Amino acid sequence: MIDVKDLIDQPEKYRASQEARGADASLVDQVVAADVARRAAISRFEELRAEQKAFGKRVAQAKGEEKQALLAEVKDLAASVKEAEAASNEAEAELLRLQRLFPNLVIEGVPQGGEDDFVVVKEVGTPRDFAAEGFEPRDHLELGELIGGIDMERGAKVSGARFSFLKGVAARLELALMQMGLDLAVENGFVPVIPPTLVRPETMQGTGFDVAHDDEIYRLERDDLYLVGTSEVALAGYHADEIIDVADAPIRYAGWSTCYRREAGSAGKDTRGIIRVHQFNKLEMFVYTTVERAEEEHARLLAWEEQMLARIEVPYRVIDTAAGDLGMSAARKFDCEAWVPTQGTYRELTSTSNCTTFQARRLNIRERQVKEDGTGSNAKKGGTRTVATLNGTLATTRWIVAILENHQNADGSVTVPEALRPYLGGLERFELV
Repeated sequence: MIDVKDLIDQPEKYRASQEARGADASLVDQVVAADVARRAAISRFEELRAEQKAFGKRVAQAKGEEKQALLAEVKDLAASVKEAEAASNEAEAELLRLQRLFPNLVIEGVPQGGEDDFVVVKEVGTPRDFAAEGFEPRDHLELGELIGGIDMERGAKVSGARFSFLKGVAARLELALMQMGLDLAVENGFVPVIPPTLVRPETMQGTGFDVAHDDEIYRLERDDLYLVGTSEVALAGYHADEIIDVADAPIRYAGWSTCYRREAGSAGKDTRGIIRVHQFNKLEMFVYTTVERAEEEHARLLAWEEQMLARIEVPYRVIDTAAGDLGMSAARKFDCEAWVPTQGTYRELTSTSNCTTFQARRLNIRERQVKEDGTGSNAKKGGTRTVATLNGTLATTRWIVAILENHQNADGSVTVPEALRPYLGGLERFELV
């Protein structure tokens, strides 16, 4: 959630953020009005409660007819207190409702606009000239079938559209990618985690997903649990309602999990192959840190993603995602997109988001404040503040697409990127079967 106090202090900043997203800027005024109403309702309730307590003392001291008269007044006052309490609770609930509707405040410098208004930060590598090599590139599905690695037909038979079987060398390739990413994560202080893939609604909501209206989420109604589309969700909820120590160093987790997405808005898009499927595996970095170090940590996450892309030897570009294409929780997001030869374009392989304090405020994750000189705990006992959270992807099933297409040979075999060979028992080529 956004910081309501900060919004009230600097409403124009939040209005500009909404405009950059192409979202409703009037929501700022609604939050301000709701906060005014909440304060007034609380004040009214507290005044009546104080009056009620004072009346209680008078009744205790009164006798006879005076006491009876006061008791009648107390009865009316009690009803007013009850009404005022209900009004106060309603005002609190309305402010919370509006807070939950408000997306994160975008970071200064994020491009304005929608999906097509991203800014290219860099391009790395040069796409292969297959014509100069004398052959037409095959797409990843044809290659996957030739090497006995992808079976979409039986995936559909067993589970329906957008499901597949990865087998043989493709299954080994996915595991190799994930293990290589995990090794990189561990080298950089990440704790490996295999998290639950089913979470409670409060965890899903706390991460920034709208469980009531998000058609991408699978729900198990009987148990009121949700299948996650990323291990970010479980890892964000891991420290919910806790006070953690990030003063000296970030807390970094690398979550390895299966992920599920309904792809409700993708009818007719990427129906061939494994680019857009309902089930896939992913290695996700998740970080808790201080507000001051969040942008610095964001740069690190992007650098680690680029290290992984360099290891699989595919041309890629980094884009700064426009405000209107950011998710609810992200204040800034960088995507790494790999070149897909048969599509003649770049497709997203990784993304990394700085969610600032948005998720942690929803999930009540805080840190102890320190003195200005950096020593000890805050002079005010129990002083805490909200931490920042970030996430980024190190490997997913979709990477197989870029590897197969960029490293294919004229006969349909695929050369294994050198960095992956130790994870595949020294295998240098995926041969035809």
